[in-house]
Amino acid sequence: MALLLLVFAYLMGSIPTGVILAKAFSDVDPRQQGSGNIGATNIYRTVGKKLGAITLLGDTLKGLIPVVIVRGVLDSPFWVGAVALAAFLGHVYPIFLKFKGGKGIATGLGVFLALAPFPTILSLVVFIAVAYTWRYVSLGSLSATAAFPILLAIFSPHRIYLPFALVIGVLIFYRHRENIRRLTAGKESKFGMKFRTTPSPPEGSSLR
Repeated sequence: MALLLLVFAYLMGSIPTGVILAKAFSDVDPRQQGSGNIGATNIYRTVGKKLGAITLLGDTLKGLIPVVIVRGVLDSPFWVGAVALAAFLGHVYPIFLKFKGGKGIATGLGVFLALAPFPTILSLVVFIAVAYTWRYVSLGSLSATAAFPILLAIFSPHRIYLPFALVIGVLIFYRHRENIRRLTAGKESKFGMKFRTTPSPPEGSSLR
């Protein structure tokens, strides 16, 4: 049962929400437009606010639903954490897109909400404060990601989730390595900026 849930979580995480929505309701391929990202921020910029919001919701649910299911089926915090990681890996390395996926923020949000709601809400406060102050989605995302394991250790009774949260956090930082370079160089795109609709080198979006 546990192995089947791992496979289910990975496959669900692999569903490319943004690509499916963009192709269904527009002629835009987000991988070839704007920042080249497949997630909510680039969908928002290249296709529109409504599809961007739906992509954010869909990518979040990809992380949330498998964890909720496994918690209802298995009484094992270890397997709950493992399923959470599998769903996240599905988004970052999706089999349906030849393992070229997103940066994991929205799916990580869903995973973290299912694992530990209160620390996740506090991390969202960190995200909002940083993104609102400096207008960098990537900086807010990275700040919230860094804060979550600390808040998890403080407020959650399930310390066994901490290694999984750390692995997810490390992968998020790794997937944001180009954003980090641009942030340090002062070249990162601020929220609200519009990308050109012609293909350009990947940059910008965090919610990929």
